Amino acid sequence: MVWQIPDYTPMRNITEPIITLEGHSKRVGILSWHPTARNVLLSAGGDNVIIMWNVGTGEVLLSLDDMHPDVIHSVCWNSNGSLLATTCKDKTLRIIDPRKGQVVAERFAAHEGMRPMRAIFTRQGHIFTTGFTRMSQRELGLWDPNNFEEPVALQEMDTSNGVLLPFYDPDSSIVYLCGKGDSSIRYFEITEEPPFVHYLNTFSSKEPQRGMGFMPKRGLDVSKCEIARFYKLHERKCEPIIMTVPRKSDLFQDDLYPDTPGPEPALEADEWLAGQDAEPVLISLRDGYVPPKHRELRVTKRNILDVRLPSGPRRSQSASDAPLSQQHTLETLLEEIKALREQVQAQEQRITALENMLCELVDGTD
Repeated sequence: MVWQIPDYTPMRNITEPIITLEGHSKRVGILSWHPTARNVLLSAGGDNVIIMWNVGTGEVLLSLDDMHPDVIHSVCWNSNGSLLATTCKDKTLRIIDPRKGQVVAERFAAHEGMRPMRAIFTRQGHIFTTGFTRMSQRELGLWDPNNFEEPVALQEMDTSNGVLLPFYDPDSSIVYLCGKGDSSIRYFEITEEPPFVHYLNTFSSKEPQRGMGFMPKRGLDVSKCEIARFYKLHERKCEPIIMTVPRKSDLFQDDLYPDTPGPEPALEADEWLAGQDAEPVLISLRDGYVPPKHRELRVTKRNILDVRLPSGPRRSQSASDAPLSQQHTLETLLEEIKALREQVQAQEQRITALENMLCELVDGTD
């Protein structure tokens, strides 16, 4: 389900999604928006299938059915959305061209342990992975997809059981590692000089994290030199964790905030599907990020009455079926009109009740 969060603060809970996408036969566990194309959403489910949707029309653009023989653990787009990096329970790291439906490169047992592996693209086009050794030690790796034979870097970390979730900031080339059940966040800088993955520091707290969210760069407070903000999930609350770089000057820090991807797409969904690629549209954070107005998602579903009947010998059969489809559409419209009428009546009753309460309050003050 896709939900529209309004710019204003709603007075009531949002109970209706703007569109529901149905296509997986089992539970969906992974969602990821395309980095440059408008309204393109990737989903991966327990049915081992990856589907790319056009949320604006509710249609399936692509479906990768036979790529993964087992449960998919992670999926990540590269910077322009032309490739995917996936990890699977079969211990294989795959680089996939989704539009061609081909595995471009793959590496079996990038980490030799049996526990889940995660993979993300870096700014330089390398693959950063987290996993486990054969002795169940947590491990991180850096790979060149053009040469999967040997890792660019491979480092053992500790013996904890929690899967390491990587969160990557391409502007600073810093990757933050949050382990499930851990009470710390470790962060590393990825460079092009040995040892390629440099340990920076560790943020520690008392309570373990059940999950973690990551704020996009344009949501940070540049006046406080904020470089990362996490949302740590506890059992009964969500805690913001803010990371800043101390600076004495109040001026805008160009080195901390290079131009970063904004909300505007570089391509339409149809253009991307046709084979076009484009880098993200960048914005400056010098004056802070101000979201543009009128960003509502408009869902336009195709009208089945616009579909032309096929020519040839099957025309008579299709023509006889046409009234049935029209009747079905008419019934659907009547049901929607009935639901809207009931909603209007309920709102009228609510308005009347509020007016009566207001009158009582006015009479009470008099």
